[in-house]
Amino acid sequence: MSETKADVAAAASDHRMRVDSLTDRAREVLIVVANPTISSNNGWPVGFWGAELTHPYYELTEAGFRVTVASPAGGSVEMDALSDPRDASRWSADDLITMGFVHTPELAALLRDTPSLDSLDLSRFEAVLIAGGQSPMFTFRDNASLHRTVRTFWEAEKVVAAYCHGVAALVDCELGDGTPLVAGRTVTGFSNIEEEYSDRAAGVQIMPWRVEDALRGRGANFVGAGLFKPFAVRDGRLITGQQQYSGRKVAQAVIAAIGV
Repeated sequence: MSETKADVAAAASDHRMRVDSLTDRAREVLIVVANPTISSNNGWPVGFWGAELTHPYYELTEAGFRVTVASPAGGSVEMDALSDPRDASRWSADDLITMGFVHTPELAALLRDTPSLDSLDLSRFEAVLIAGGQSPMFTFRDNASLHRTVRTFWEAEKVVAAYCHGVAALVDCELGDGTPLVAGRTVTGFSNIEEEYSDRAAGVQIMPWRVEDALRGRGANFVGAGLFKPFAVRDGRLITGQQQYSGRKVAQAVIAAIGV
């Protein structure tokens, strides 16, 4: 028996993995990635870390969530070169999830024209995830749009997640009463021992400051799991991840926190 393309297309939605859900309405989450910039330390072009978008994106969409990828300023965004599995360095050549993302035209297109945070109706989303990379250390800490976004989610009693150098967005973020968001909360992020390892490997100081020191300075209880071990920690509605290998754990914690 022959089937037409129309027949196959009509049945396409039925063969996908089934996910138990508490509701039939669309569930939406927001992932924020950094806009590209130039490192003031070394003059390198820097962006977001590929796996810190693609791995959470995979987890969230597989669980049935719709994901919007945005950036503080909007427009085209770029991966840090070492995080691109196509890069000649082959630093991330074994990252098959990111390889699949960049070779899927409709997903790769998401990086060419991201919406800006200020253009979005944030009430649509149940959680925000803030990815890291090198650019966040130069662009996130004092970014007013990013701080407004975090406060909006937090004050609406929604989940806020950040990981690796993406936690730079939390360091100076204050609530409406002027209290630092992270004060008294248990968090993680790219640790000092990982910064030291990276600086030795590169032969230069890569980052202009360190998130572990800055978060401790704002009254956070900073914890870690050791060198480059996947790790995420949840403190109420605040979820943080240690580094680029922790994105999937963060996404899983977000899913558990908001439910499906």
